[in-house]
Amino acid sequence: MNDAQDHKDKMQKMQTKQREKVSQLRDPERGLVLVHTGNGKGKSSSAFGVVIRALGWKQKVAVVQFIKGTWKTGERQFFERLGGIDWHTMGEGFTWDTQDRDRDIAAANAAFDKACDLMAGGDYDLVVLDEINIALRYDYLSIQRVIEGLDARAAKTGVILTGRDAPEALCAYADLVTEMTEVKHPFHNGIKAQRGVDF
Repeated sequence: MNDAQDHKDKMQKMQTKQREKVSQLRDPERGLVLVHTGNGKGKSSSAFGVVIRALGWKQKVAVVQFIKGTWKTGERQFFERLGGIDWHTMGEGFTWDTQDRDRDIAAANAAFDKACDLMAGGDYDLVVLDEINIALRYDYLSIQRVIEGLDARAAKTGVILTGRDAPEALCAYADLVTEMTEVKHPFHNGIKAQRGVDF
């Protein structure tokens, strides 16, 4: 048997297996919960890629940012120009900048109140909770409250939760968990964050 025919036979077998697997899948008839976590870069960037995909299907999207505060980012500027997203930046900046635990807790809870309204209201196909895992890591929010908020979301609403150190309970609850792994980072070589790449 020649290589071309051998390859074709293998691909046909793979296609048959794949189609059989797909035929057994079901639609959960509710929005999925995705967690993007890990020490590597790309957690928020990946979430915004999903936002673009949702907008491509004319779905309604909201973003709640828990940490970044007034920090100017390329993605926010892009989506503000594009329109079609309800954007809520509610954090006050990086946790090491505020240095006020009570204020950080109040900001995180106000952001999650807004997130709960967006998730439960039934108007949105996708809600991104950007850097919420950081608020969970520092106990600004309780994991129980977050899971209760996710449980109360409208049936059609999918949610993406980003940030390092996602709690085990959140990962167990989620439909999809992606962990970004850092292999190499320019920061460790003395290179500062780059506009258009890092923010």
